[in-house]
Amino acid sequence: MSQNIRPSEVSDILLRQLKEIDTDLKFEEVGEVLQVSDGVVRIYGVDNAEANELLEFEKGIRAVVMNLEEDNVGAVLLGPTDQIKEGMTVRRTGHIASINVGDGMLGRVVDPLGVPLDGRGKIGGELTEMPLERKAPGVIFRQPVTEPLQTGIKAIDAMIPIGRGQRELIIGDRQTGKTAIAIDTIINQRSNYLAGNPVYCIYVAIGQKGSTVANIVNTLREKGAMDYTVVVAATAADPAALQYFAAFAGAAIGEYFRDTGRHALVVYDDLSKQAVAYREVSLILRRPSGREAYPGDIFYLHSRLLERAAKIIDQQEVAEQMNDLPESLKGKVKCGGSLTALPIIETQDGDVSAYIPTNVISITDGQIFLETDLFNQGFRPAINVGISVSRVGGSAQVKSMKKVAGTLKIDQAQYRELESFSKFSSDMDPVTAMAIDRGRKNNRLLIQPQYAPMPVGDQVAILYCGTHGLMKDIPLDKVDDFQTSFLDRMHASHEADVLTPLAAGQIDKNVESIIEKEAAATALQFRN
Repeated sequence: MSQNIRPSEVSDILLRQLKEIDTDLKFEEVGEVLQVSDGVVRIYGVDNAEANELLEFEKGIRAVVMNLEEDNVGAVLLGPTDQIKEGMTVRRTGHIASINVGDGMLGRVVDPLGVPLDGRGKIGGELTEMPLERKAPGVIFRQPVTEPLQTGIKAIDAMIPIGRGQRELIIGDRQTGKTAIAIDTIINQRSNYLAGNPVYCIYVAIGQKGSTVANIVNTLREKGAMDYTVVVAATAADPAALQYFAAFAGAAIGEYFRDTGRHALVVYDDLSKQAVAYREVSLILRRPSGREAYPGDIFYLHSRLLERAAKIIDQQEVAEQMNDLPESLKGKVKCGGSLTALPIIETQDGDVSAYIPTNVISITDGQIFLETDLFNQGFRPAINVGISVSRVGGSAQVKSMKKVAGTLKIDQAQYRELESFSKFSSDMDPVTAMAIDRGRKNNRLLIQPQYAPMPVGDQVAILYCGTHGLMKDIPLDKVDDFQTSFLDRMHASHEADVLTPLAAGQIDKNVESIIEKEAAATALQFRN
């Protein structure tokens, strides 16, 4: 054997191996745990750690750096506290806290780190690393909101329209139907998905019961909405850090769709619980909360989050230059995408002037106020039309809706005033009586059951009947029956010549005369 070995070969191999030796020093920063309590760890020895950097412990549990102090680093744990002990070694990863996002996430339930919770195995397909925290697109890279995001809810699409790229706050006490509006909006996007122009939805559940989240997922699955939806869940049982990061994970998933030229909708349910979770983490970290104490900090938190919703400019060469673009997205950016945000805030006893509600009101482009009294009276959705507003307004409506429902909001506000005054008067002039009657019937018309969003063509047709007084001979308790019969007739005989043009925003004399004729024919069945 030894006779077969050539010295020249050995020296060649040795030379090659010596050349391959990397003489650069590999510096891996390792620290140790000083203190651990309530999901927060103080670490000594990782002096060069950056804010929002991921750290890794011996057992594979991760933490995110939040406080950079003189002699130690404060980090929040993304896993169970009981597995971390004092003196454990901690390693810097050099990665900023991020989530791997891809089209394979659609239809899945994940935690804020992108780990599947639905027991259906790993997320497939190509994944792109998206940072949880990211600067919002600058003014140059945005454009005005002009395209409607249909919710399928008559009261909203007619009076408080939401546009793609808008931030519309849903605010109200507990049990007033806030989540119901958001879920209906997600279900309503199914028609866009089937038409090949999807709006990808992200539902972020923060601090809710696990059973509640499971019910929502089941509902979305039954209605066929999970095909284009991602659910990010950080339940009440999860650490405060995960509840805090959940909203950012939702925004990062939405940004992936937005920056690749598609439309996305993210629902934060709800930001009151995120504020509580953040405050919990913040207090344990002994973080000074800013000059205004509690609200200052939270205001900054929600501003950073909501500002990430935007309509991206339609010019490819400008969109490619977007600020703070992650490396993973370079070369994949497409212009014209949008991210719409529907944040939810829970008020205590209708107090919208408390810290968090006022903060979020000031950084959103409109508010949908829900009231307990209206809810208890059977008005669902329980929207207070007088104080709800969309700052984008008519620019986010199809032309037909704008024309038909343009005055509906003022009319309904007027009706409320008239009705409250009419209680004190014994006799009413015919004009006032007519205005009150029309208002009552329109009110009735705007009531809509849950999980039954209505296509925009149907909405415009039935609202035309309401705003043009075509229901004046119909008793109030028959308005729902009239609506059902009228829409059935329209679908049976006028799908192509009325409903389809209305959905596309077209309305003319011919369409109006057909609606009036069909409404009159339907009304004959329900007259007193």
